[in-house]
Amino acid sequence: MTPGTAGFRGSPGTHEEWRGWREATHEALYGPEGFYRAGPEGPAGHFRTSVHASPLFAGAVARLLCRVDEALGRPAVLDFVDLAAGRGELVTGVLAALPAEVAARTRAYAVEVAARPEGLDQRIRWLREPPHGLTGLLFANEWLDNVPVEVAEVDAAGVARRVLVRSDGAQRLGEPVAGAEAEWLARWWPLTGEEGLRAEIGLPRDAAWASAVAALDAGLAVAADYAHTAAARPPFGTLTGFRQGRETEPVPDGSCDITAHVALDACAAAHTARCTPGHAPPDALVRPQREALHALGVTGARPPLALASTDPAAYVRALASASQAAELTAPGGLGDFWWLLQPVGALDAAALLVDVADHEEQ
Repeated sequence: MTPGTAGFRGSPGTHEEWRGWREATHEALYGPEGFYRAGPEGPAGHFRTSVHASPLFAGAVARLLCRVDEALGRPAVLDFVDLAAGRGELVTGVLAALPAEVAARTRAYAVEVAARPEGLDQRIRWLREPPHGLTGLLFANEWLDNVPVEVAEVDAAGVARRVLVRSDGAQRLGEPVAGAEAEWLARWWPLTGEEGLRAEIGLPRDAAWASAVAALDAGLAVAADYAHTAAARPPFGTLTGFRQGRETEPVPDGSCDITAHVALDACAAAHTARCTPGHAPPDALVRPQREALHALGVTGARPPLALASTDPAAYVRALASASQAAELTAPGGLGDFWWLLQPVGALDAAALLVDVADHEEQ
């Protein structure tokens, strides 16, 4: 047994139910007293996402929506879906950043399990599930990492077993991984026989993503998350918790966020697998957030020093904008997020990410 599964963190005399991480996380995050239902501040009270870091992020998403609009031929109704909307920060920012003509045609949705916040723009429809028949952009920022998954760990005999957990965070190994979960591991995250190696089994995320993309008749679906691909899976998994801005042990009692990085390549393939045979979908793209934001005009370039003399107030504003852009694209931070861009219909995802000059105004 390895650290984290051998020791019973908590009272060994209790008889509380042992459950897989998927069930335990779902209740801890989305149950009646779950983390994502508690408190008016929502996730922003516990961790800083790109949306909270700067309005430049919403501006970049608005710019992407405009490019999707152009690629679709400026439809009479343009849909924007903020999936896992928190308290509606992204969709509010996107509407504010859109040109008036585009905003007038935009039908905005926020999809979230929590109740609609007071004072939210009445143009925003608040739903628990995405509607279908959409034409436009569906954007899921830090959603898939909170879709609960099972965790597997290799035991002393070289067998991958499901990890069980109690609500106090104690863990132990359960039954061997089998069936579709074993097939997923074999394809997407093969575990050697080395004791202690871990993986998060991404099947529920694949299904969730394919279902979300299916809401679009035409347009683009984007997932932005901490992620990895088959070329660089983390050997011991990534399951962790966040509480009040600090990383912590993942304890499924509703007191903290529980998250794990996403196998975005598997998610992309799940949508492709659902497509009609003989009708290959457009190619999906997986890009680092820093590259995607640079292509959408968020570069972090400092304003010319001469501006400080000719227009000091404009220089200060531009400097603040550059600092925010640098945070959104910084290696080792938010810039290490990955974007999965999954087109539906005739869109070319690569054509939507057009590089801009570093001196272009933010």
